[in-house]
Amino acid sequence: MATLLIVVFVIGYAFIALEHPLKLDKAASAMLTGVLCWMVLAYGYSSMPAAAGTSGTVTEILEHSLFEHLGEIAGILFFLLCAMTIVELVDVHDGFRVITDRITTTDRIKLMWIISWVTFFLSAGLDNMTTAIIMCALIRRLVKKQENIWLFGGFVIIAANAGGAWSPIGDVTTIMLWIGGQVSTVKIMQALIIPSAVSLLVPLLVASFFLKGKMETKNLQEEDINKTFVLPAWEKNLMLVLGGVALLSVPVFKYFTHFPPYMGILLSLGILWYITEFLHRGDPKEVQHDYSVGAMLRRIDTPSILFFLGILLAVGALDTSGHLTLAADYLNNSIGNIYLINTIIGLLSSIVDNVPLVAAAMGMYDLNTFATDHPFWESLAYCAGTGGSILIIGSAAGVASMGILKIDFLWYMRHISLYALIGYLCGIGTYYLMSHG
Repeated sequence: MATLLIVVFVIGYAFIALEHPLKLDKAASAMLTGVLCWMVLAYGYSSMPAAAGTSGTVTEILEHSLFEHLGEIAGILFFLLCAMTIVELVDVHDGFRVITDRITTTDRIKLMWIISWVTFFLSAGLDNMTTAIIMCALIRRLVKKQENIWLFGGFVIIAANAGGAWSPIGDVTTIMLWIGGQVSTVKIMQALIIPSAVSLLVPLLVASFFLKGKMETKNLQEEDINKTFVLPAWEKNLMLVLGGVALLSVPVFKYFTHFPPYMGILLSLGILWYITEFLHRGDPKEVQHDYSVGAMLRRIDTPSILFFLGILLAVGALDTSGHLTLAADYLNNSIGNIYLINTIIGLLSSIVDNVPLVAAAMGMYDLNTFATDHPFWESLAYCAGTGGSILIIGSAAGVASMGILKIDFLWYMRHISLYALIGYLCGIGTYYLMSHG
């Protein structure tokens, strides 16, 4: 049964990857995979690696584990749902026009560099998933051709994960290590900002040699002419500021209240809901409807939310069964070198969620083995954060971008994965040289 669990996960993963050739929505495959993995776990838990030494009935153990994983997953999903709603609200009010009207270049390479570095630094202040949502909305608003939209979206994923890796609040895994005392704020930023920048710089340099030419952008003035109702400029600017404040206030809320991020984003969305109702209270009924939060919730890509739920449930089953811990122990016993171990963990994080992988590593080693700010923890933060860029479903930023821009899994593998892999390896090499310099 332990082997069957792996087989079910791999087959489900293959169906997700082959979504377009099979013409089967990835959300359906992910949901089935998640449930089937837990069913295998329920019927064969006694044969799983984690069963040894446990007490209590199988039902009690699995119910407790399932609710624990579901609680973590729900926090991510509610955060994603609210953040996407806020971004849609700013977008429908033309708030992003304040930015897009100032981007006049039609050169693909120049625009890709601008978008990537803005994403890199923004994701260090926000988290990588929220930043990816914002930047994908900008790309969708600005770029016309699908190939260019997907290309920029791919580099947004690389940049968001790279930017999130060197900040203690930029990625879920760095937050885990920061809260656990494995890394400190100043040290992690000093140690990883250059390797993280290299992991983005190298793919941009390589892409600049192969991607040439101009591109077509959307004519937003024509859109204004075709609209029956055009918002005043002050309202567009106001919604951009309010949307930015709503997202930026989440880490501040978490710092002062110690509540999880989804509580902060729920508060922000609730306040914005009141404000938009007040702004449009005197407008015609159809305008009130089209610019309401309720309308934005209907515009959200719900299948992507369900896809995220399914894939995280499947990974949760692997974590509960003990397969992830077993893999981590195997790496430790067979390899031993901390840099190689973390490099492999980063590669694995492109397939399965990096959170349980980092949690397993934190469980294997305590602060007596590796003290705070030891190279093991710093390289783990880098590898787990940036390794997820290699495949589009390897990170929250990738999943969010896939949902917003409808990026195809296989297209990403063919056109972006190699760039991400090269940047990832160059970054870990840079960290190794810096730490041994």
